[in-house]
Amino acid sequence: MTRQLIFVDDPEDPRLSRFRLRERELRPRHIPSRVFKSMQMGEVEKITLGMFVAEGDLVVERALAAGCVMVEALTDATTPTAVVENIDPAVPVYAATPEVRKTLTGLGVALDIIALFERPAPLTLNELLSTAHHLLVVEDVDNPTNIGAIVRSAAAFGVDGLILDRNSADPLARRALRVSMGTAFTMRYCRVDDASSVLTQLRNAGCVVCGLTPRSDAIDIREIGDQLPNDARVAIVLGSERTGLSDAALGAVSHMVRIAMAPEIDSLNVAAAAAVACHALIRRY
Repeated sequence: MTRQLIFVDDPEDPRLSRFRLRERELRPRHIPSRVFKSMQMGEVEKITLGMFVAEGDLVVERALAAGCVMVEALTDATTPTAVVENIDPAVPVYAATPEVRKTLTGLGVALDIIALFERPAPLTLNELLSTAHHLLVVEDVDNPTNIGAIVRSAAAFGVDGLILDRNSADPLARRALRVSMGTAFTMRYCRVDDASSVLTQLRNAGCVVCGLTPRSDAIDIREIGDQLPNDARVAIVLGSERTGLSDAALGAVSHMVRIAMAPEIDSLNVAAAAAVACHALIRRY
């Protein structure tokens, strides 16, 4: 190990203060609530870029490989992870015992490395559409674990763009990154105020927009998948597990599609449904 480490033995050491921050603190919103509610999503993102936390060797490695800018890192004092050798020498890397690291994360697990990164600037919808071929559109999916699983499946099946509405969880949240295994760093995404409002724009851009729903009048997803040409540009729309897609969203899609399942089962977890939909609707490489 040639990397110089900063050894810390007290979890209350002020040098480790940022590792104790939670999601909301990592993205501080020093904006009066009355002003915040009236702001467009793009305006909010620009003001509150903040930071994100990457946990574990693989996620940190993928963040670095994607060009994310590290602020500081924390590793094991006895057996530092090999990843620290790839960190810019100007970035402080702290080292502490497992007990100190468990206390800091609150996870009950001492991960090999935890790192803080600068949050990248968000894309606009037009920037995303200019490069993405296949897209996922997410409406009211507020669980970070589901978002992380959706991103991982999307990346695996060739989706290269993600559109999230204002109410959906953050792909760079700690839990989302752990579940996605860091694939979120290569998944280009943007936020919009209202997912349903962009679906007509996607159709005008040449996308076949498919909205997942358990409704009986929806078409079996396999039928639509079999009809799509190999060069079809596909956008898959996913909604909340509680209420599904909004009427506005369903009214704006090219096709309402459903995943056939046993009679006594009404739906899948949204992340599982995303994987099935990507497999059925997106052509193989």
